[in-house]
Amino acid sequence: MKQSKVANLYKSEDWLSVWIGFIVIAVACIAVATGAFDFSAMNFKTWTLGESLTEAQSAKIVPLGQQLASGAFWIKTLVTFGVLGLLFTIGAKLTGEKVRKFLPAFVGVFLLSIVVRMISAEFTLNRYLEWAFWALIVGMLISNTIGTPKWLKPAVRTEFYIKTGLVIMGFSVLFSNIAKFGLYGLGIAWLVTPVVILFMWWFGTKVLKIDNKPLVITMASATSVCGTSAAIATGAASKCKKDDLTMTISISIIFTVLMMVFEPIIIKACGMSPIMGGALIGGTVDSTGAVAVAGSVLGGEAEKAAVLVKMIQNILIGFIAFFVAVFFATSVGRKEGEKVGAGEIWNRFPKFILGFFVASLIASFVILPLDGGKELVSGINKVLGQYKNWCFVLAFTCIGLDTNFKDIIHQMKGGKPLILYVVGQVFNILLTFLAVWLLLSGALFEVPVLD
Repeated sequence: MKQSKVANLYKSEDWLSVWIGFIVIAVACIAVATGAFDFSAMNFKTWTLGESLTEAQSAKIVPLGQQLASGAFWIKTLVTFGVLGLLFTIGAKLTGEKVRKFLPAFVGVFLLSIVVRMISAEFTLNRYLEWAFWALIVGMLISNTIGTPKWLKPAVRTEFYIKTGLVIMGFSVLFSNIAKFGLYGLGIAWLVTPVVILFMWWFGTKVLKIDNKPLVITMASATSVCGTSAAIATGAASKCKKDDLTMTISISIIFTVLMMVFEPIIIKACGMSPIMGGALIGGTVDSTGAVAVAGSVLGGEAEKAAVLVKMIQNILIGFIAFFVAVFFATSVGRKEGEKVGAGEIWNRFPKFILGFFVASLIASFVILPLDGGKELVSGINKVLGQYKNWCFVLAFTCIGLDTNFKDIIHQMKGGKPLILYVVGQVFNILLTFLAVWLLLSGALFEVPVLD
């Protein structure tokens, strides 16, 4: 038994995602702190095919041909592939996958991810839809036409990639962000979120009478916190089936795109102040990237408010996953007469959430307080941000490769999951708007000024 527990530390996907995430974080910290080498990952600069641009916009554009002709671009591409390819191949080997099957498959998925990053960096497309949408589209085009090739499937490991990305993301979730927006952000992000989860749990299990409780809690978390990241964390804690998780993520992404486009338009039409509009977007739009894009439509103040609310909300991911793991171990998943102790709760708890917390704590309370810590953390996060994005692009591409429209329609079970999401999201928007109005309208409290 003791050997089995030790083996779990280097053979389970949960723990391996923690170690891989920590390795990337550690190397990034050393690279930025010492300046001894460049560890930054490949990233397409914005490009266009000749659309008329303003002078300010043109200054930020780098022609695609010029990027592809750059030696530095290909060096960074090889570094990115080398780092992720090596770490995920070792991880796959330790979980029992054959290297000769995984490595060619990973090359294929990585090349598809390059295509996704290139498409999403195009000027017009980049303004409206982030790379997560294009990753899903590219993957689904393959899976719903020619079908995902068998040789590619060993590297279609959505959860492995996104768990690792979440550990890396933890370094950017700073507890100091709570102080920036104080009780305003806590009231909007932390009070509304649990209420929405409880409402969706009640509505899903009691009103819609959905028997699949892991699906209900996973969808509730995705709706109320931050979409895909929360879905993966809660899905792992509740033992949600892979197909149900894929369906939840697909629905979340579709509605994220719709809300990202239309919510700023509605907010403008209602004459809401920028800080109120930004906070409403931060509390209701699922993806952090989509939040920033939608908030920027309303101006700089709205964008800051949106991102701060979302980042404060993101801190809840680990706490919610922990409570879901405890709840499902002691109540939902417990057999009659069975006693569930701390050991069983620990076995069910998604270990990558610990990596998320530790990374956040190190950044917030070890590095940030140092002299020049703010600049150091910022520099490290610029490097880590791209590795996190690459993990997420790999994951979203795999979601697309795993998504078949016929299967999704079959999983809808009379449309109940869709109804659950729509009703939950409407409730989320209304409750978030109430919190935003109470805290930021100026009727009851002084409106904060964001620098």
